[in-house]
Parts: sequence; C-alpha cells; structure tokens
Amino acid sequence: MATFLYKLGRLAFRRRHFVALIWVALLALAGVGAASAPSAGSSSFSIPGTEAQKAFDLLDQRFPGGSADGGTARVVFKAPDGEKMTDAANKATVKKTVKELSDGSEVVSVADPYKAHAVSKDGTIAYASVRYEVPGMELTDASRDALEDAGQQARDAGLTVEIGGDALQTTPEAASSEIIGLAVAAVVLVVTFGSLIAAGLPLLTALIGVGIGVSVITALANALDLGSTTSTLAMMIGLAVGIDYALFIVSRYRAELAEGRDREEAAGRATGTAGSAVVFAGLTVVIALVGLAVVNVPMLTKMGVAAAGTVVIAVLIALTMVPALLGYAGRKVKPAGAKGRLFGGGRKKAAAGADEPASDKPNMGTRWASFVVRRPVAVLVLAVLGLGAAALPATSLELGLPDDGSQPTSTTQRRAYDMLSEGFGPGFNGPLVVVVDAKSSDAPKGAVTQVSDEIKGLKDVVTVTPATYNKSGDTATITVIPDSKPSSVSTEDLVHSIRDAGTGIEADTDAKVLVTGTTAMNIDFSQKLNDALVPYLILVVGLAFLLLILVFRSILVPLKAALGFLLSVLAALGAVVAVFQWGWLADLFGVQETGPVMSMMPIFMVGVVFGLAMDYEVFLVTRMREAYVHGERPTQAVVTGFRHSARVVTAAAIIMIAVFSGFIGASESMVKMIGFGLAIAVLFDAFVVRMAIVPAVLALLGKRAWWLPKWLDRVLPNVDVEGEALRTEAEADTDGERELARV
Repeated sequence: MATFLYKLGRLAFRRRHFVALIWVALLALAGVGAASAPSAGSSSFSIPGTEAQKAFDLLDQRFPGGSADGGTARVVFKAPDGEKMTDAANKATVKKTVKELSDGSEVVSVADPYKAHAVSKDGTIAYASVRYEVPGMELTDASRDALEDAGQQARDAGLTVEIGGDALQTTPEAASSEIIGLAVAAVVLVVTFGSLIAAGLPLLTALIGVGIGVSVITALANALDLGSTTSTLAMMIGLAVGIDYALFIVSRYRAELAEGRDREEAAGRATGTAGSAVVFAGLTVVIALVGLAVVNVPMLTKMGVAAAGTVVIAVLIALTMVPALLGYAGRKVKPAGAKGRLFGGGRKKAAAGADEPASDKPNMGTRWASFVVRRPVAVLVLAVLGLGAAALPATSLELGLPDDGSQPTSTTQRRAYDMLSEGFGPGFNGPLVVVVDAKSSDAPKGAVTQVSDEIKGLKDVVTVTPATYNKSGDTATITVIPDSKPSSVSTEDLVHSIRDAGTGIEADTDAKVLVTGTTAMNIDFSQKLNDALVPYLILVVGLAFLLLILVFRSILVPLKAALGFLLSVLAALGAVVAVFQWGWLADLFGVQETGPVMSMMPIFMVGVVFGLAMDYEVFLVTRMREAYVHGERPTQAVVTGFRHSARVVTAAAIIMIAVFSGFIGASESMVKMIGFGLAIAVLFDAFVVRMAIVPAVLALLGKRAWWLPKWLDRVLPNVDVEGEALRTEAEADTDGERELARV
C-alpha cells in the first residue's frame, strides 16, 4: 500500500492543477445540487419490530385519513391572577382563538377546551389541541405564522399563552461557538507548524471536504428522508477527521523535507507513510459508523452512513488534495523545525527526522515517553484508577429521549410544557395511547371495556379517557395519562404494566393490546438500543481488531487498543451522566434541565469514539512499529514513536476536542450532549489512554507486544503501513549509485 500511495502522492504533487480542479468542480457540483434540491421535510422516525411502531402502523390502517404522523400543537392559556379561564371574557378570547386556528389551510382539527374538558381543576389553565395534516417540520411558514399570530392575539387580550408540540419545530441553527472551535483549531495548527501557510492547508482541505459532504447530504435529504441532525453529525465528524488527517500528512511532509529530500519526493513519502495510517484510521471510523445499521433504526443508519461518506471524502482529500496544495505552497511550507519569519524565521533546520528544532535537549514527547517506560506500573495504575473514577457515574445511567421539558426555559415550547404540568400534572405531557385490536374478538366492545377497567386499576394512572372506535368498530384507542413525567422510570414501568395486562386480556378475549405514543416510542427506542449494544460492540470491535492485526502484525497491540478504548468510553459516559443527568457544572455547559441521558448516546459513543480512538492508535503506534521493524529495542521504539508523533497527536487531539466542543453551544439538547460526550471522550482517550496507558503497556510487554503466530504471519497480506518498501527501494537506489560511482 505504501508504494501505491507514494506514487499517488507524487502524481498529485506534479498534477496539482488537475487535482485541484477536480475537487473544486466536485464542490461546485455539490453546492449547486444542494441549492437546487427541494427543501427536506421532517425525517420519519420509525423503529421496526417494536410494539409502539406496530401500533402506529395499525392506526394508519384502521383509521385512514387520521393523519397519525401529522404535526400537533397545544396552545396553552393561563388566566391572569385572580381570574379563571371559565370567566366570560377569557372564555370568549379562547373561543375566538380556536375559530382563527380552525381556518388554517393545513389544520385537520382544533379541540375546543371547554368541550374537550381541557380546563384544569382550579380553572386557571386550559389548552386547545391542534392537529395538522402534514408533519410538523413540513408545515408552511403561513401555518406557523397563523399559529403564533393567534397566540399573540390572545396575549394581547390579557391571557398568558404558550405553544407546545412539534408544529413550531424548526431546523436548529448553528451555534456561534462552532466558529470558536474552528478558531482554536487554527491557533493550534499555527503553533504546531509555526507557519500560516502550513496551518491553513488542513483547515482549507477539511472545509472543502465537509462542504462537499454536507452539500451532498442536503441535496439528497428530501429523496432519502434525511433529518437535520444527519448533516450536523457529518459536519462534526468530517471537520474533526479532515483536519487531523491533513495535519498528519503535512507534518510528515515537513519531517521528510528536514531529512533533505526534494519536495516532490517528500510529498510522495509523506503520502506513502502517513497516508497509509490515514487510510486505516479512516477505515476504522467508517466501520464504526456504518456498523450503526446493526441497530436497525433507519434514522440512526442514515446518520452513520452519511457521516461515513464524509469521512471517506476526508481520506481521499488527504491523499490527493493535500499533496497538490503542498505543491502550490512550495517553499512557504518549511522543513520541520524551520519557522516562517513571523514565527522565528532564521533558525537552523531540525536534525534529520525530528519534528523539533535541532537541539541537544530532547523534546517533550521524548521526555514523557522516557519517564513512562522507566515507571510503567505506576503510570498504568494511576491512569486506570483515574478513568475508573471518572466512569463511576455511569453505573447510575438512565436513558431516555429529550422532549419539550429539556428545551431551554426561554422557548415557548418549554413554558407550555411547564404550564401543562402545573395545571394537569407532569404526566399530561406524555400521554400513552393504548390501541385495542379486537378484530379477532367475538365481543370487541366488551374487550375494550375490560382493557379500560384493567388500566384504571394500575398504579401511577391519573386518567383513562373513553375509547374512540374506528368506523368498523373493531379497533379502539384509549388515552392514558400517567402520574409521572414522560422520562421518568415510573412511566416506563406503567408502559410495561399495561403490556403485561394486555397479555392476559388477549388470552381471554383474543383482542390484542398495543401501547404507543411518543413516550412509548421513546421507551421502545431505548430498549432496542440497549439490546443492540453488545452485538454492535462485538461487530465493530471485532472487525477493527482484525484490521489492526493487519496493520500492526500483532495480537496484543490491537487487544490493548480495544481495552483502552472501552476505558475511555466508560469514563466519557460517566462524565455525561455527571453533567446532563446529575447536573454537575450544568450552568457552565448551558444545561438548563437535567434528566435521562439520550438513549442513543451509549451506542453512538461506542461507534464514533472507537473510530476516532483508533486514529490516534494507528498514528502513534505505527511510528513505534516503524522504529522496531528497523532494529530498535522495544522500549527505545516507544520513545522514538513519541519523539516523532507525540506533538502532532497532541495537536490533533486538541483540534478534535475544540471542534466537538464548538457544538456544546448548540440550542438542541441532543447536539449539545453529543458534542460534549465526543469532546470529553477524545480528551480521555488521547491524553490518558494513548499517551499514558499505551506506552506503559508496551514497555511492560517488550518484544511480546509484537508477537504474531507464524501461521498467521504467513496468511496475512503485508500492507506495509511503515513504508518499509520505500526505504528498501531508496537503499537499493543508493547502492546502485555508489556502484556506478566506483565503475
């Protein structure tokens, strides 16, 4: 592989105009496609195989035209102090608002609070339910404006009015802190390379790659039913890996220049060596992201595949466009250790192969690695205990999905949620819909009555509404209001209790009882993710383990990499629980409402963090293996690997942390939690696992770290990530030149 990539790097360097033109053309085409594509609607959320989804599908069949997937809104009214919603003036205002809402072109129905018994017991709060014929994200601006205008007119009449539901849901806006993350990345690159030109290359290529990836996602969003979170994730991952991959190749290029090679040769060798590591690092990320398909949740599968596509683009750009831009930069990209004029120009070039200025004093990476290999046991124990302590909160992990109760208090959705909780109880925001399929029953109405009676006798039930039948009378829906809020454990227990009771009713009456609704869907989604976590972990870690055996030609090094990854993920989950569930430092991170951790967080972090963690493993350990293959002792190879790679890996980690941290400022709670979780996971993995545990374990293992059964060594293809073929070829050329000189 190294030889092929070496030739590719030299070709891209020589044919830089052609390569740049191709990528610019692709960016332009993707941009035009995104601009001309129809706007994406809401991404359909389905969970195949779950009871909640089966009930939802049954409602579509038995209640045709019911717009089961249509948008909803709850217009919540609160009377002024000392007044009630049943007062004549307030009642007239509400009825006028209901009439105005009913005139909307996309409105299916509006429930009058006074006819639907939607007034609180104390008479201070009432609500009107609005149903639309299209999903909330697909509502026209005119429908949203009409909803807000109706609410404002009621406010002008003296009522407090807030609007909940998904009718006002819009695509979340990018946070300004994302720009801050890019700015931090730029500063780190400038400090690392000491040159504005060299620092700008990774940023430019990463932005081009993300631009292409996100534009393609936008262009296909409507056709493939992609949600807004899909492009956010692709942008997050694409920026992080795009900058890192280009950083490693540019850094290796500067090191090759410092060894005295001409620029085209240096570009080829950088692509052949660091580029090989980029390919395998990218493959681990792609495996982890595409592996999300194992969960069998279409939304999660699409997010993973889209993000994986952006990673593939980042790898291709690093292998082709980076060498091409290095050709354009020419002498403006200095050898390792040589700084531009603004950053101390005039220093002597670095010693051969070093990434630091020539000096008798070893660099920080060398000093740190030397310390670790002298005291491996102490470093290993301290690092493992530290990560273990950080992981402790994960033992109380509670999973759920965010609702309006997790929105910022500044939003009307959150204020409507709070007003409904105040007037009708916390469970009112998460009603359960019980669907009774009595088509096979001899007495359908009797079966439905039995279901209602059973549910009324269950714990944590506040209200059971009368059944609503379809036209044929063989299917009914019953709304159940729990006593607890939607994301509580008590509500989850109630869902299971209703389902358990339904099993007995089916045996007696042949009527099937299914529980659905947003709350039940969230519970089933969390359970499905929990069930898929172990198979997903086995698949992704297993495939990546095989890939790393191929890269490192070792059994213990990939095993150590996988175990270290599990430590960093558990520690990161512990931090997520501490902040988002327990509320530690919640104000610092803008968490306004604590609660269960997003149910997809564990499996998502396993996938994404594993791929990113293997990046640092590949970049750091391939340098060590390269030194070991070339004859150094195992402990000395560890020190050599750190001397060449520690500074660049540290810079890459800081950049990735900065990019992910930029998403913590997002208004959407899911994006905020993902940004924090990925940032803290990279922090733990890069600076504790890869910088401390990895060298300590390799120092303790010695030569055994690189052991591989002979039969397996013969079977495995030699991918030559270390670039041994390039070194052998160079030595052969040198010997040939010497022989000619003697002749």
